[in-house]
Amino acid sequence: MTDWTPDQPILEIRNLSISFFTRLREIPAVMDFSCTVMPGEAMGLVGESGCGKSTVALAVMRDLGVNGRIVGGTIKFKGRDLTTMGQDELRTLRGSEIAMIYQEPMASLNPAMKIGKQLAEVPIIHQNMPKAEAWALARQLVADVRLPDPDRILNSYPHQLSGGQQQRIVIAMALMSKPALLILDEPTTALDVTVEAGIVDLVNDLAEKYGTSMLFISHNLGLVMEVCDRITVMYSGEAVETGGIKDVFDKMRHPYTQALFRSIPLPGADKTTRPLRAIPGNFPLPHERPNGCNFGPRCDYFQAGRCDAGDIAMTGVSGDTRHDSRCLRFAEIDWSAPPPAGTQHESSDIGDVVLRMDDVRKYYEVAASSLFRSGDTKVVKANETLTFDAREGETLAIVGESGCGKSTFAKVLMGLETATDGQIMLFDENVQSTPIEHRNTDTVSSLQMVFQNPFDTLNPSMTVGRQIVRALEIFGIGTSDAERQQRMLELLDLVKLPREFATRMPRQLSGGQKQRVGIARAFAGNAKVVIADEPVSALDVSVQAAVTDLLMEIQRENKTTLLFISHDLSIVRYLSDRVLVMYLGHVVELGTTDQVFAPPYHPYTEALLSAVPIADTKIEKKRIVLEGDIPSAVNPPPGCPFQTRCRWKSEVPGGLCESELPPMRQLAGGHQIKCHLSDEILASMDPVFKLAAE
Repeated sequence: MTDWTPDQPILEIRNLSISFFTRLREIPAVMDFSCTVMPGEAMGLVGESGCGKSTVALAVMRDLGVNGRIVGGTIKFKGRDLTTMGQDELRTLRGSEIAMIYQEPMASLNPAMKIGKQLAEVPIIHQNMPKAEAWALARQLVADVRLPDPDRILNSYPHQLSGGQQQRIVIAMALMSKPALLILDEPTTALDVTVEAGIVDLVNDLAEKYGTSMLFISHNLGLVMEVCDRITVMYSGEAVETGGIKDVFDKMRHPYTQALFRSIPLPGADKTTRPLRAIPGNFPLPHERPNGCNFGPRCDYFQAGRCDAGDIAMTGVSGDTRHDSRCLRFAEIDWSAPPPAGTQHESSDIGDVVLRMDDVRKYYEVAASSLFRSGDTKVVKANETLTFDAREGETLAIVGESGCGKSTFAKVLMGLETATDGQIMLFDENVQSTPIEHRNTDTVSSLQMVFQNPFDTLNPSMTVGRQIVRALEIFGIGTSDAERQQRMLELLDLVKLPREFATRMPRQLSGGQKQRVGIARAFAGNAKVVIADEPVSALDVSVQAAVTDLLMEIQRENKTTLLFISHDLSIVRYLSDRVLVMYLGHVVELGTTDQVFAPPYHPYTEALLSAVPIADTKIEKKRIVLEGDIPSAVNPPPGCPFQTRCRWKSEVPGGLCESELPPMRQLAGGHQIKCHLSDEILASMDPVFKLAAE
């Protein structure tokens, strides 16, 4: 044992280099990486996919697989070097003092074992704790992570819990041995923004309660600001800037950090007057890194002969504590200069109504026992009386938590499901009960969809060009193969992909490039209405900016109507003209973006907005964490669907919220809210966001 004292770093990584070895070559994944975490401190690790964040975390856990190897540097935990430690010593340390929480909670849970047994196993194995004591600790931690009815949870299997509940169990499991260091790798990526807010509060409270230090890996800068004291920004295997949150957010001193902030939709960004700036060029592959600064080829401040002359070391920023930058020119750059003016666009003209939904309902019948087809049939009310219209050239955002009916509505519109009741008018045709196989080619080609996951929507055995040509053939575009080939190349131009990509296979493309192919295919038949279902949620922030910009550009040129389904309200605020908020199958609020993002709010919209992490230290935000999950659509609550989680319910007299479904009310300027609150209370609501007092 070393003579470690609490005034020394819990985790000290010095000049760490990690490589993966293949039959062809050594691939350097992390180079010269240094990072220090003090006791009780939370360090955020941010950067694009492939920059080496998770590799650093796995190196701390000494879990790099068979072909990963630490080739230089040291990782010291409480003064002991993990890189020279034996397997037995490591195993003891990993179970008791260092714990890791992964992105996908189900990957950490045994599907065949009840939750209680999985939790109790940790202290029984690592601390030889008696079984009764371990169960008592498990119950206490389930209560600590704010799960209702701990006894029922302990007796449940993982599949009986929602995603947010599973992630809370994984956090409880990691804390069972009260570790000194907790590593969280994108712990909230797959969760709703409201669940994410609850997890963030939980992690902060537990870190304070147990004095745990954290290494928090994320690509979400707003989330890092809410959880962490310090931040390290990574690019292409290197740390490029590190410092306190306020120093790095307000006084960034690396061009990559600046470029990251310019590519995210902070309040004030506007698709016409202040568009986002996507980072030009592409992330370099590990074996194709440039000389000198890795970010050089994409940097606004690059100087040939200087920035590419040799390796660049981290240098301290004067005036700040523990703030370093890997940039030769950071002292010469005017960091307060406004960004170069992007191309400003005219606001697109909103035309006539092209799509109208009137009282559309979608119910599913489910047998009580699907296996034996016995018992009473239950009805899942996925969509309830959806009424709205969408106009030519308009972006209408549809927002809400998982399970609110957004994707069901998209399937009904596409004809993958037929509506139970109501009317769907697409141009002059009622398509409510026409499944996709019975729709004519014109209808199919004019209404298309861009899906959330670009990896699942492309045929892995067909070239990119062939997949687009196939869509053109189905839509009857072009009279000859040559004509279709030419149109396919024009579509690649439209989505800003090089024409030589026509001969590439999907596996040779990045996530952002695959999503562009999906967009090209959706527009192959001159689509007039495009449903974009979370089209950028699987992409890095810099790629998100480019794909979002591309969708807007295509919309301006083609006067496309865009139905943008998302749970990311920052992107929604940036690109939508109107916003439709859904909860448990109901439309609870509908209005222009300005109306929905300012009071009066529907209580659910208010909670949604307060859950959005914003990467801006100058914005103060009201904190409203929703308790509980969305109720089941099989057994919805009586009265208002939101009443079981509403903080305003006590303001409505006579138990009206529990007994009567509120009517859709018309407020000023066409703003609609489905709520029982009086006009006076709605008018008295405070804004969720405001500028912090200096």
